[in-house]
Amino acid sequence: MLRTGIGDTMARLTRVQQQERTRVSVLAAAREEFTRHGYTEARIDRIAERAELTRGAVYSNFPGKRALYLAVLLDLVERGAGGGSPAAAVRSPAEALGALARVWLERLPLTGDAPGVGHLQLRSLTGVVDDEPARTALTNLARLEALLLALALESVPGGGPTRQVRLAELVLTLFDGSGHLAETAPGFGDPFDLARACEHLAGIDLEDTWDPPHLPYVRPADTSRDTWGPPGGLLDQLTGEPVDLDLDGVVAVLGTARLGAVEDAVRAARPADQVTVVVVTGDPAEIGRLVRLRIGDLAGCLRRVFAPGSWAGLRVVVDDRALTASALGLTTADDGTETAVRVRDGVLVARADGRGAPYAAAVAGAGAAGSDGR
Repeated sequence: MLRTGIGDTMARLTRVQQQERTRVSVLAAAREEFTRHGYTEARIDRIAERAELTRGAVYSNFPGKRALYLAVLLDLVERGAGGGSPAAAVRSPAEALGALARVWLERLPLTGDAPGVGHLQLRSLTGVVDDEPARTALTNLARLEALLLALALESVPGGGPTRQVRLAELVLTLFDGSGHLAETAPGFGDPFDLARACEHLAGIDLEDTWDPPHLPYVRPADTSRDTWGPPGGLLDQLTGEPVDLDLDGVVAVLGTARLGAVEDAVRAARPADQVTVVVVTGDPAEIGRLVRLRIGDLAGCLRRVFAPGSWAGLRVVVDDRALTASALGLTTADDGTETAVRVRDGVLVARADGRGAPYAAAVAGAGAAGSDGR
């Protein structure tokens, strides 16, 4: 029986290795196909032919062309996650935004580059996000991206205590518009002008405060004394470091349609709290990859500009298998999920479900934090 068990283990290992080789071959062939033809004109048949595989082998690893395209982009981002030298410590929001613009502008295609090359460099989603679930996810991801940039800006000398989310939204809008223009009119405009414009944006007074009108109507969290067994092996998308969900603080399990609720928890949390956002989706192959792509891409840029620890109180996890949701007793976890708990000494001391759950868990047991202008 021992010999049989060893044989089964070796067979499984061989299958896993073969599957990984197939996946690598498909990604390489797909990257060449998307580079030559762009997303719209790319064909699964040609990808399979380049990889010397059948269509069935391609579809056994990726459910469709969109999932494969997002996987190619994600692979490019993850391969370059450690690339680039960290910038010197920035001394003001203006300096930070100028440095961030220069990092971001490195992806702009050059005049004469093939369109497919430009699409991949820009992480272009033109023609890719073309249905309501994906658009909803992208809208909420943009809100989360703006919060991440804002928190980084607020950590810079001269950046706080004023909330910087509206400024971050403005900067990301400028980046996105530049990317779209580079796709349709490559070579137009001066990137250095864009960097200088971002520096000047830091001086605009947008009268930005955090005082959402719905907070007084959020149902308080329920008191709890439950123990739990949080999953291991999850990584923070911002740092790439393993995440310990037993640390004191707030754990919010949010579907991609509810990511706008993250700021409620971040602003209301106590200074020593860890706020961990666990993102779940009913479509890991496409929407899950989209989350990893967008957050990983932005985080890679931010790490080259801002000091480590700029997001010390916030972690973002993508949980494709909804292991955290299962540990909290949720029978389903999809794009509309919104559940949060407060953890203390490894025990769940408060729990909230539904709209406003992250805020309710953040203020549980301490009274409402109230608006602090951030």
